[in-house]
Amino acid sequence: MASPVPDQPLQDETYLPDEGTAEIIDFLSALRDRGRETAESRPRLTGPDGRSIELPEPMFEVLLQVAAAMKAGLAVTVAPHHLLLSTQEAADLLRVSRTTLVRLLETGAIPFEKPSRHRRVRLDDLLEYRRRQRSAAELALADMVADTERLGLYDTDPDDVRTALKAARKDRRT
Repeated sequence: MASPVPDQPLQDETYLPDEGTAEIIDFLSALRDRGRETAESRPRLTGPDGRSIELPEPMFEVLLQVAAAMKAGLAVTVAPHHLLLSTQEAADLLRVSRTTLVRLLETGAIPFEKPSRHRRVRLDDLLEYRRRQRSAAELALADMVADTERLGLYDTDPDDVRTALKAARKDRRT
């Protein structure tokens, strides 16, 4: 059976929203409205030439997220997970400096390859590191909330806290 979509080489591409966001908003609305249709109807993608293919549910969800991001004015990058990134590209993805990223690589926090003089980082390793960091941050926040509740500080008036901090800082200077 012939594929309805021509085979194209995998590549990474960044899509930046332009001023024509009305089309994106219309597309996002159409995608969201699809959820209100009957259970028998399946999402379809139709090209300008009239060819149409049925979209699997996971692909539909990806398109919904892409449309929402572009509607919000965010750039969207489509890249295969096996993609190797330069240290600068990896740093940009994590929103850290290149120096910080190199330190993370050298301490073993993120695996990397060094086929020549330059380090390369696999996208899936980078995404796994980001997932671990977010999980650790969520745990730390939960611990802080538990500590403030245990100490009876959770419902403290912010103005009272500011006043107490100013007094403590003043006492420390004298």
